[in-house]
Order: sequence, then C-alpha cells, then structure tokens
Amino acid sequence: MDNCKEILDNFILQAHEGDLRFGHYPRERSGLTMRVSFGQGGPAKVPWIAFITDGMLVSNGFYPVYLYYKDFDVLVLAYGISETTEHKQTWPYKILQNSRKINDYLSFNREYRYGESYVFKAYKIDIKNNEVNYIDNDNSNTINSSELSNDLQDIINQYKDSIQLETRNEDSIVTQNLQGRFYLESQMEEFIIDNWDETELGTKYDLIYEDGELKSKQYRTSIGPIDLLVKEKESGCHVVIELKKNQTNDDTVGQIMRYMGWVKENLNDNDVKGIIIAQDFTEGLRYALRMSESYGLSIGFFRYELDFRLIEDHT
Repeated sequence: MDNCKEILDNFILQAHEGDLRFGHYPRERSGLTMRVSFGQGGPAKVPWIAFITDGMLVSNGFYPVYLYYKDFDVLVLAYGISETTEHKQTWPYKILQNSRKINDYLSFNREYRYGESYVFKAYKIDIKNNEVNYIDNDNSNTINSSELSNDLQDIINQYKDSIQLETRNEDSIVTQNLQGRFYLESQMEEFIIDNWDETELGTKYDLIYEDGELKSKQYRTSIGPIDLLVKEKESGCHVVIELKKNQTNDDTVGQIMRYMGWVKENLNDNDVKGIIIAQDFTEGLRYALRMSESYGLSIGFFRYELDFRLIEDHT
C-alpha cells in the first residue's frame, strides 16, 4: 500500500467502518514517520494521518497531516499544529499568513478538533459503491491520483524546508533512547499511551475517553496540564500520573499534590490518587512520599527501564 490514493482510499473507507486498527498502513513516507489514528477506545470524529520527523510528536510538534472531517465529507491536507503541547517551532509565518485556519474554513468552533491547524488543500469526499472520489472543495474539479501525490509531496517539501530536515541523523530520538532513557517527557508519555495495555498500568487503570477522543493525555486544568489522568478500574477514582524522564526529587511530590487537590475539588473525587514515573529518585523524594502517607495521600512510584535489542532476521 504505497500509492497515495490507495492509502487514502483505505483510510477514508475504514473511517466509516469504526475499525480502529492501523498496523497495516505504511510506517514511512519520503523519509518521515507516518502515523495513523482512527481514535483510541472508540471512533474519533476526526481521524488523521500525520507525517513527522525525528524530535517531534503528534502531541508536540508541527507536521503535514490529513484530517478527515467525516461530518463535512471533507478531507483536509493541513499545516498541522499540535493541540496538546505548543512546540518551540512552528510553520513559517509566510506560510501561515496566506492560509486559513480549519475552524474558519469549515465554520465550526470547538465541537471538532484541530481547528487551529491551517488548510493547505481540501478535498470533498464522494463515496459510491465503495469507490472514493476526491473533488477540490474550492473549485469542484475532480482530483486524480497524480494530483493527490503531488499535493502531499508539495507540503512535505515545505515541511523539510521549514525544519531544515536531516532525516534520521545521529541526534535522532532513537539514538537518544539507546542511552537507556527518554530524551523528552513527551516521548515517554507517547510511549506509555501507545503501549498502555502491555504495561502494569493498563492492568489496573483505564485511560479516559470522551466521544472516542483520548482525554487522559495532558489533561487540562486551571493550574496547568496533568501529564496523564486515568481512572482506577476497581474503584473508579481518578489517578494523577506525573512523568519525569530522568531522576526526580521531592519537588515532584508538591507538584502532584497540587494536581490531586485540583481533581478532588473540581472533579469531586475525594479518593484521588497519584503516581510518579521516573528513571530514578532522590532520597528526598523517598522521605516526601513517606510524609504524604501520614496525611492520608496515596502516591506511588514507578521506575522505568528501557530495553533495546537487535534480532537478526534470516528471512
């Protein structure tokens, strides 16, 4: 499945089937990592295909992205900008000043996500007998396979120019991970979410979804975003999870207690708990955790380890 139209046809049809699987899609396109999502826990209102470089995440970066607004029958090829965390870089001003935000283009407010990204191309989707047709949403011209490929390559080239891309260079995220730690806390967050069911966390806690969209990650509060907010399977109480990529100290206990206090007051949960995940901890953290127990607070600690292995393939 390498042809652009073939990928998009499969993506569009699957978006209407409620099938959330994505493992059969390509992992790479033009030297960029290709990520596909139809939702987590339930079908999303706006499934997407993103193309990202090393050092960026869908939750923290900018990148070319297809956003399928099913309720509008419109597929937008967008100058994507992450909603969760504002990245230190973004698309050049000269690009954005000549483009329209998606929420203005499709005339919606907050009922749909990704409205702050910008339109590069928009295609009206017409499905007949399981055949997908693409029509320019601005001039009603039919778009053929070659034009779809050219549009995608055009925005990818703009992306590479914007970030002066050096694909898979020696400072890539993968290289940093070989050192036995996460390079960014956002990486750690993404890894835990993607592998939730395979971790000890997944056996005890549930991620929070609303309308098929994941809400647990960077959960917004009036005092800042919570790294992960989940629910305990057995009791239904909220659990605040704070992530630290390296060693952490007793300051983290004060931080997680603030978020626990917010959840207790604003989500009416007197049984809220906390978990700190880090590579290691200081002696000060150990004493702070013990003291928190004397106040009746439940704050646990998980230490993470990364295991990298090469397996020779004889096929």
